[in-house]
Amino acid sequence: MINLWHYRELIGNLTIVDLKNRYQNTALGFIWSLLSPLLLALVLYFVFRFLWGQGPDFPAYLLVGLMTWRFFANGTTSSLYSIVSKASLVTKVSIPRKIIVLSNVLSNLISSLLEFIVIIPILFMVAGKLPLTILLFPLVFLIYFWFAYGIGLFLAALYVYIRDFNQVWEVLINVLFFLSPIVYPMVQISEKTMPFYLLNPMTDFIIIYRDLMIYGNLPSLYNLAIVGIASLSAYIIGSLTFLKLQRRFAEEV
Repeated sequence: MINLWHYRELIGNLTIVDLKNRYQNTALGFIWSLLSPLLLALVLYFVFRFLWGQGPDFPAYLLVGLMTWRFFANGTTSSLYSIVSKASLVTKVSIPRKIIVLSNVLSNLISSLLEFIVIIPILFMVAGKLPLTILLFPLVFLIYFWFAYGIGLFLAALYVYIRDFNQVWEVLINVLFFLSPIVYPMVQISEKTMPFYLLNPMTDFIIIYRDLMIYGNLPSLYNLAIVGIASLSAYIIGSLTFLKLQRRFAEEV
């Protein structure tokens, strides 16, 4: 990380370029990144609101779950392509290649933060108030960032060698969506399977976000332990995999 700090200007520039490239060919720009999840949330709300007899907080429940999920899905999926899509940086410039993935996840982090800021008034309108625990949101997001970054490093390294891996990840990301409590309540999970279900780090991240932003609850030590261990493990495994495989990146891209 100390080495990456020396390249902070380059990281900032690459992050800005990623943000600009994401919206430069669209008429509405950043508005699409907000409009897309809002429209999806609206569709899911009308599909699922009668299925389990949802309460009045279901729109907020659904919206926070979707926004939390989007950072992980968008950050990891775009990271998967980051090394291959910036082949010129890999082959012609001598820089730590982790910077390329880092700037990609950072650009998704900025987009996601802006999305959360924009939905805060919506949460206020739905719930009639905002809990003070929402102030802890940035701290949890920092942990979440390292989780997505670690997985992004792992995916980016694999994709250089296995170009079909994007198809595998597309399936996995869809499976993980339905294994996470985004569109259905936790009470639908049986007591026997709940301990295994909670081992999914995305479940714990979503629970923590909803506690902070909707219910005003502090995260449990169990949830914090799960997301902390998951983030540290993802970063270590992702970094080790990336460092081992990056030796032949220039030849493979």
